[in-house]
Amino acid sequence: MAELQRLVEDLGQRLSRSIALDDTDLRLLAYSSHAGEVDPARTTSILKRKVSRSVVDYVREKGARGTDNFFTIPARPDLGIEIARIGVPVKYRGALLGFMWLLTSEGAVDDLQASAVRRAAETVGLIIHREYLLGELSRGRERELTRDLLADQAEVRAQAAEQLVAENLFSHRASAALVVTLTRGNSPLTEQDRLALTAGVEFGRSRREQRRALTLERPDHAILLLTDDHPTKRGALAELGTGIRERVLAEADSHTCCWIGIGEPRTRLEDVHASYADARRAAEVASVVRVLGFVVRYSELGVYSMLAELPPDRLADSLHPGLRALFERPRPGEDDLVFTLEAFFDNAGNIKRTSEQLRIHRTSLYYRLKRVEEITGVDLSRGDDRLSLHLGLKIARLIAMH
Repeated sequence: MAELQRLVEDLGQRLSRSIALDDTDLRLLAYSSHAGEVDPARTTSILKRKVSRSVVDYVREKGARGTDNFFTIPARPDLGIEIARIGVPVKYRGALLGFMWLLTSEGAVDDLQASAVRRAAETVGLIIHREYLLGELSRGRERELTRDLLADQAEVRAQAAEQLVAENLFSHRASAALVVTLTRGNSPLTEQDRLALTAGVEFGRSRREQRRALTLERPDHAILLLTDDHPTKRGALAELGTGIRERVLAEADSHTCCWIGIGEPRTRLEDVHASYADARRAAEVASVVRVLGFVVRYSELGVYSMLAELPPDRLADSLHPGLRALFERPRPGEDDLVFTLEAFFDNAGNIKRTSEQLRIHRTSLYYRLKRVEEITGVDLSRGDDRLSLHLGLKIARLIAMH
């Protein structure tokens, strides 16, 4: 915020002191020049725009959030605070918005300086509150248009796309959707999980320039719409998805799993709803077919994309009876037959590659395949039988039958 920076610089010049302004989590908002020495905590704050969690906890421990007047934070060299701080809370109508800091190494704060700092803190509170309101109005309008952009009605989508560009909220480029989902088995998502979803998509948004990303949260998933800035680099969105997943899991409750689907880019902004449908389907399928990974592009679903269109009960009914027998036997020492069959199919029936992948002798592989034929009643030398079992294995993965 340029206005805050100018205010802090002006106050620092008038008082001949260094001034720093933080938000409530001690993220640096503005600071004036430093005539004297600074300690590691201030240097870190300037370079990274934030301090360590230990410093935040220490400042809170000293009661910074519970006062309306000047207070002192004693030095803690082990935390990088080698110079004690004099702080004053920044508030608006009683709500804490941040802190202004002075260094004790620059002398005590006299009455005239204290009065100037208090007036500045009041002005800062007004500015931050105003910026918050403007930001909320802008984000509210953005969320409204993003919802319309993903609506079922083509006319609503077209109007939303036009308004997003006209109001300078999004760029009219090829765009793609990324969907973040969380699962907790049969348990509902917690409030912490939903906050984690928001943190994840906001992390992704922060990795793009202004007007290159839109976010939207829904009860069971979050959406990130992005301009396709790297159309020739297919891994760019997957890399971003991996970073988002790591951020979500760091914030979510334990025992929560995160799956991310990436839709195919659409040239026209009003068609990005189709990319959203792609991304949501990719995340849903990936959460069931675990071999696909945690971050999956719709284009990588292969046959699972087609199978996912059918109801689970119809898919289950279509399984080859011999494959059911293979799932339901068991016989001691034959727990690896399904895995062997999958490897055989994934290697296009190549015995050499399959035996190398399974790290077994070819004779052992032939024996296992023979047992599969005996149990299923099929002939693996016949193309139709191979296709039936291969497709059945894909279906079993999709409906989590095996």
